[in-house]
Amino acid sequence: MGAGAAECAHVNEVRLVGRVAAEAAEKVLPSGDVVVTARLVVERAPESRRSRQSVDTLDCAAWAARPRRSLIGWRPGDVVAVDGAMRRRFFRSGGGAASRVEIEVRSARVIQRAATG
Repeated sequence: MGAGAAECAHVNEVRLVGRVAAEAAEKVLPSGDVVVTARLVVERAPESRRSRQSVDTLDCAAWAARPRRSLIGWRPGDVVAVDGAMRRRFFRSGGGAASRVEIEVRSARVIQRAATG
C-alpha cells in the first residue's frame, strides 16, 4: 500500500438520472437469487462529449427487494433516478468467460412518468 493510502477511503458511488429504454426484466438465477434488470439512457453533458455520441446506455441490476420493486414498475420512457455502485460481473457464455459492467442499484425512484397514449 502506498504512502497515504490508509487515510484515503475508496469510493464507488453512482448517481444516474436517465430515461428507461425498455421494460425491466425479472430473472431467477440457478442459485435461487432474484434480480431485476433495466437499461437506462443517460444524456452526456455537452461539455463532456468527445465524439458525436450524445448518450450512454447503462445496464442496472437490483438485487434487494425494495429496489427490485421500484425497477419492475418502470415503463419505457420514464425518467428515473438511481443511486448505487458500479460492478463488474463475470459469467460464462457460449464463447467462454465474459464480463459486463453494470450499476448495482441501492435505491431508485421515478421522477417523471412517460407520456401515455
